[in-house]
Amino acid sequence: MYVRIITFLCVALIVVSPQIAAANTNRAVDITASKVRFSISHVFVERVNGTVPIASGSASFAGDSPIPASVTVTLDATKVSTGDPDQTGCIQSPDYFDVKKFPTWTFTSTKITANGAASFAIDGTLTMHGVAQPEHLDVTILNASGHQVYHAVGKVDRHLFGMKGSRLDPAIGGIAEVTLDVVLK
Repeated sequence: MYVRIITFLCVALIVVSPQIAAANTNRAVDITASKVRFSISHVFVERVNGTVPIASGSASFAGDSPIPASVTVTLDATKVSTGDPDQTGCIQSPDYFDVKKFPTWTFTSTKITANGAASFAIDGTLTMHGVAQPEHLDVTILNASGHQVYHAVGKVDRHLFGMKGSRLDPAIGGIAEVTLDVVLK
């Protein structure tokens, strides 16, 4: 009797495992097609805009849903750029991002909530400047050139990450608006 049950379970597992494996897929972020931009107020120049390249990332999907079950992204802080060498040098310095000490930033989702067929919210943990904080992103799925682009927006309070800056700190806003356009391979 036990042999029949074990045999049945083994056969069932063999038949079902390919379906389970096919139901969960991981896709890498296309780092050359994806972009992360930020914008923060500055009293002397109105706004400082910049980019941070994605070093790596992946999304895990259950079934054929375009909404991921989980997301992980690593940004290369050493290549943060504003397009202005002086501004870039300032934000890369120990007064702000301290990129020599903290060369990468990571975001790992903790909860993803669908808001419809083409939009969802991601709650997760952002680790930046040696500090981990909860962050929220609102995401819309766009179709561009035959593939999906995940357009996410959020806000990051730099003070929560220990970035107090220099004596000019009051001249620079505390909240950075962040926009991500992510393409998966």
